[in-house]
Amino acid sequence: MSGGVIDKNELNGWVQRFNTAVNTKAWSNASPADAKPWSSGLFGCFSPPDLCLLTCCLPCVTFGKTHHRLRKNGDMQGYEPINTSCIAFYLSSCFGASFIMQALQLQDIREQHHLEGSCVKDLLLSCCCLCCSLVQAEKETKILQNEKPNVVSQQYGGASEQMVMGGAQQAPIGGHVQ
Repeated sequence: MSGGVIDKNELNGWVQRFNTAVNTKAWSNASPADAKPWSSGLFGCFSPPDLCLLTCCLPCVTFGKTHHRLRKNGDMQGYEPINTSCIAFYLSSCFGASFIMQALQLQDIREQHHLEGSCVKDLLLSCCCLCCSLVQAEKETKILQNEKPNVVSQQYGGASEQMVMGGAQQAPIGGHVQ
C-alpha cells in the first residue's frame, strides 16, 4: 500500500535486516576499539518526562519515531505517529518479540554512528530494559541528528533579497563596487 499507513518497502526492509543479522551472525560481533560511547545513558530514561511517559504507555510510537529519524528523515519531516514501524513493533509485541526489533534498531544506530556495543548487549538491553532502551535510542538519534552539519543553513528570500557571496561587497543598484 503506498501512501497509506503500511509501507511494504519498510516492512521488507525489516525482514531483510532480520535475515541479514541472522545469516551474517552479526550477533557475535563486538564494537570496534575506536567506537564512541553513547551520549545518553540507559538509565537516563526518566528524562525528559514526556518521552518517558509516552514510551511507557505507547512504546511502539517511540520506536516508530526513532526509526523515522534514523532511516527516513532526521528533521522528522513527513513523520506520522502511527507508521509501519510502529505497527510492526506493536504486532511483534503481541508475540513477545518486540525486543528483537529494538535490538535490530540499536544495531542500526551503532553501525551508522560508530557507537560502542554489541548485538548480544543490544538483545539483552532490549529484552530486560525495553522502555529504557527505547528512550535511550530516541534521545541518541535526536542528539546525533542535531550534530549533523546543515547543508543549507539559509534559504534564498527571492526577489526581495539580493544574493550576495559571503565576503563579497555588494554593489549599489546601478553602480559598481570600488
